[in-house]
Amino acid sequence: MSIQAIIFDNDGVLVDSEVIHTAVERELLAEFGLHYEDEVYNSRFVGLSPPDFLSALDDDHRDLHNAPLPSHFLAELKRRAWPRIESDLRAMPGAAELLRRIETPYAVASSAAFERLKIKLTITDLVHFFGDHIYSSEHVARGKPAPDLFLHAASKLQIAPERCLVIEDSVHGVMAARAASMSVIGFTGGGHSDSGMATRLRAAGAHEIAASYAELTRFWQSGFDFA
Repeated sequence: MSIQAIIFDNDGVLVDSEVIHTAVERELLAEFGLHYEDEVYNSRFVGLSPPDFLSALDDDHRDLHNAPLPSHFLAELKRRAWPRIESDLRAMPGAAELLRRIETPYAVASSAAFERLKIKLTITDLVHFFGDHIYSSEHVARGKPAPDLFLHAASKLQIAPERCLVIEDSVHGVMAARAASMSVIGFTGGGHSDSGMATRLRAAGAHEIAASYAELTRFWQSGFDFA
């Protein structure tokens, strides 16, 4: 079946932000006594909406300390992370070049808060590629791994879900895309990627794996015939 639209995740796919976020998050969580291995952290938390992320961390904090996650966690996280985002964030190498070449409709669908999603795309000079097709977990009732966000994007693009291709770097995102009956390429080109990420993305249902935009471009040139 031919692919008629492409839906990109943002963090770790279009922009190399997950490496910044995860470093700051894990640094702060360690101060609260919560320590995670790379693969565990990437599998459990990357790709979650902010409410689901905080809920999962709160569960871990309660298990460890018999107390809720400190109420200042989110504010402190933003205080530490956003100066680094503003100074260090870059588009993924090759992302702009591929977006210029794609002729099929496309969108971005991210678990991030909508305004922060737009800021990241603006910092990296990618926002103009997407027009009105910028979608956040704030637009739907359930975040990834539920299919709601990708189905919302497909509806706005006016393309049937089964004719959409998703580019995702997280297990939760791949699961969401498959639940939406979409094809998926697992992307491992972000700075946060670990040695087991490709295996985990395939296990979650990714049809193919790309480690760079050069590889994504080759898939595009082939017409995504794996789908």
